[in-house]
Amino acid sequence: MATLIRSISAVTHQISHKSSMRNFIRKCSAAGSQDKVGFIGLGNMGGPMAANLVNSGHSVVGYDINPEAIERLRDVGGHVAPTPADVAAECSRIVTMLPNSQHVKNCYSGDHGIFETVKPGTLLLDSSTIDPSVSKDVAVLASKKGATYMDSPVSGGVNAAKGGTLTFMVGGPEQEFEAAKTILSLMGKNIVYCGGVGNGQSVKICNNMLLAITMIGTAETMNLGMRLGLDPKLLAGIINSSSGRCWASDTYNPVPGVFDHVPSSNDYQGGFGTALMTKDLGLAQDAATKSLTPTPLGSLSHQIYRIMCATELSGKDFSSVFQFLKDNDK
Repeated sequence: MATLIRSISAVTHQISHKSSMRNFIRKCSAAGSQDKVGFIGLGNMGGPMAANLVNSGHSVVGYDINPEAIERLRDVGGHVAPTPADVAAECSRIVTMLPNSQHVKNCYSGDHGIFETVKPGTLLLDSSTIDPSVSKDVAVLASKKGATYMDSPVSGGVNAAKGGTLTFMVGGPEQEFEAAKTILSLMGKNIVYCGGVGNGQSVKICNNMLLAITMIGTAETMNLGMRLGLDPKLLAGIINSSSGRCWASDTYNPVPGVFDHVPSSNDYQGGFGTALMTKDLGLAQDAATKSLTPTPLGSLSHQIYRIMCATELSGKDFSSVFQFLKDNDK
């Protein structure tokens, strides 16, 4: 029994020692990099998130394929690297915010990708919304490099990204969560640990399926009320103080003029694109098929957004489903 206790104690010590060593390496690396944080993917969401890191006092080294996005980072005081590999060479903490699974694969393991130069002890936080199985695959490759990969997709939209009030759903080693939270809390106010790698993505695709369903429901309701002669602001106000209240109605209403500073009042520009919502709904349907889960409303929502992607609304915010329904009355 004494031998068994000593063995358990030794194993526990080794686990604790490895975790401490990872943290030690990361701290030393961060100090050597003057507290630099890498950020890859500076689009509608990533750009404001990176700006919040700059505003918090961090030296941010960014990369994006879009020259305009790069200039926006420079304008707020960030620095730019020519490739993801160059970002990894400079930074021991890196956030990625990319459109889909293939972009994530290329960014991490493609030519001039992160894994070409990533340093042992680096913390990799992927805030993209992708297939949970891809997150698990990337985590394995990161581990072989001595780095830690955690999926940390976000919810809240562009306004929350600008305001630093995003929700992050984090999957990965629990002992690394506090290190992840230190960075993510500079860009969000609700950082939730969801379990192992891939769990953050699973939560996100479930959330976005519900978001699409409620946005379509809100658009249908508002369109019906307006055709019945109701003022949209009056209707929205009553819904938002009644049992029909939801985020799509009380925060991100799809009818132009109901709220200022949302995409619907800006010709559906900015925000969360129709094509991206379609991609996320596809991920949800793939997961539903694999898990034999019935999702009739999720499936119908996917089809509606797929049809929208074949129209001029493809590049608009996903709340433009109101315009799609409004214009298809015949």
